[in-house]
Amino acid sequence: MHIEIYNEKYEGLWEDFVEKSSNGTIFHKRKFLSYHPPKRFVDLSLLFFEKNNLQSIFPGVNYNDFLVSHKGASYGGFIFKENITLKECYEIVETIMDFARKEGLKGIEITFPPLIYYTRPNNYFEFVLTTKGFKFRKRELSSYIPVLEEPFDIFKQEARTAVRKAIKSGAYTMISDDFKTFYHILEKNLSMRHNVKPTHTLEELLKLKKLFPDKIWLNAVFYKEKMIAGTVIFETNSRVALAFYISHDEEYKHLRPVNLLFYETLKLCFIKGFKFLDLGTFTLNMVPNMGLGRFKESLGGRGIFRDTYFIEF
Repeated sequence: MHIEIYNEKYEGLWEDFVEKSSNGTIFHKRKFLSYHPPKRFVDLSLLFFEKNNLQSIFPGVNYNDFLVSHKGASYGGFIFKENITLKECYEIVETIMDFARKEGLKGIEITFPPLIYYTRPNNYFEFVLTTKGFKFRKRELSSYIPVLEEPFDIFKQEARTAVRKAIKSGAYTMISDDFKTFYHILEKNLSMRHNVKPTHTLEELLKLKKLFPDKIWLNAVFYKEKMIAGTVIFETNSRVALAFYISHDEEYKHLRPVNLLFYETLKLCFIKGFKFLDLGTFTLNMVPNMGLGRFKESLGGRGIFRDTYFIEF
């Protein structure tokens, strides 16, 4: 097993490997990572070859002298083929540890996609990392909903009632290209509730939409022709759609637009053939937001691990 550091000559091979892998997502694509300004991160992405056969890739950056997967994406980790063996996982982990030490790095930090993103879930790498001395940096809970033909089959009664209330009020959903209006709703909501800004600037979000016109879309709720809520969906891979942004106008929350939003979004996800809708985390540094968790559970959501491992040399 040997490592090659990513450069442009590997772009086609990299993108093709993500597409055919067991657990690759849109966040692992070079096209996605390219939206970051060149000076934001020091890229240190890796390819693992057994002779001439590509076995795994690792989107990474050098961040404060740590090899981190990937600071500019929701998920990183090792991307691998469905038929990977435990022995190969050991070889990959040992190879990356040797590489990091030789590069004079202080350690490695890895965040894996939740298991719903895998074509055949396994915990081989987590097992190997643990045996090699890696520890948890954090273990967050991400909420996911199974995608069914009829979302009411999994919604709690309170959520079903809220959807009916929204429909009765005259609210309706529609796919929209008006990211600017949604972004203003999002910005105001995040500032008021958490005193934070969105992960992306509006310009970055629009750039991502341009890069992935069919994979990133906005489903929005309107009332009297005014947008009052929305969610930006990232089609991460063939199995999972991710609600990357969710927000609503507080002035209209009594209409329960977010319940209607996810009822209709889940129906769209079923038509598109997804197995799961990922609603994102409801914990921060392993502290749960109980109110947010209860809301996601009312839609049929359940928590699944989003793990970050690290080791220091």
